[in-house]
Amino acid sequence: MGLRINDEIPNITVETDHGSMSLHDFVGDQWAILFSHPKDFTPVCTTEFGAVAQLADEWAARNTKVIGVSVDGVEEHKRWKSDIQSFADAEPTFPIIADTELAVSKAFDMLPAEAYLPDGRTPNDTATVRAVFIIGPDKKLKLSMTYPMNVGRNFAEVLRALDGLQTAAKENVATPANWTPGQDVVVPVAVSDEDAVAKYGSIDTKLPYLRMAKLPG
Repeated sequence: MGLRINDEIPNITVETDHGSMSLHDFVGDQWAILFSHPKDFTPVCTTEFGAVAQLADEWAARNTKVIGVSVDGVEEHKRWKSDIQSFADAEPTFPIIADTELAVSKAFDMLPAEAYLPDGRTPNDTATVRAVFIIGPDKKLKLSMTYPMNVGRNFAEVLRALDGLQTAAKENVATPANWTPGQDVVVPVAVSDEDAVAKYGSIDTKLPYLRMAKLPG
């Protein structure tokens, strides 16, 4: 059974190019994003790691740590980071897990329990190790996305989803389709009209079960 939303992530001790650490210690009291890749020195993944490096200020502004996962080793990660920096013109300062034993890939249900790394493997052998996991300060999974190898991830959407998760958690609201910060939010069904008006000043009732409001200040 794979991880589901609001499941606590496994507290695995991992080896990274920043040293050994447990996943729970890495998350600490912040938000975290774990993004995985099937192999170092692959084209699409290099562009993605570059995109993550370029967004360093955005992650920091959201009190969010990022950590990569690839099934290659620490020394390969260190060499690959030179290529990533050269391509993206941004230093990839985040750690990358060396998941050579597939412990993380299996624990997060990216590979079946019986999976192994064959000699002379190619990225196709670990193609399903291409996912994004957003984790809350409570160490619970808040959102996951999985992509095929031939479609690069949209990290603007990862940021947007992170903004939505953080806003929903802080304000006890929901966010509608295509929401971005500053737009109206959805008032929870459990909140009465009277309480919603008291909190937000006014509400816009689109349907009996769909009420929108602006967040205060």
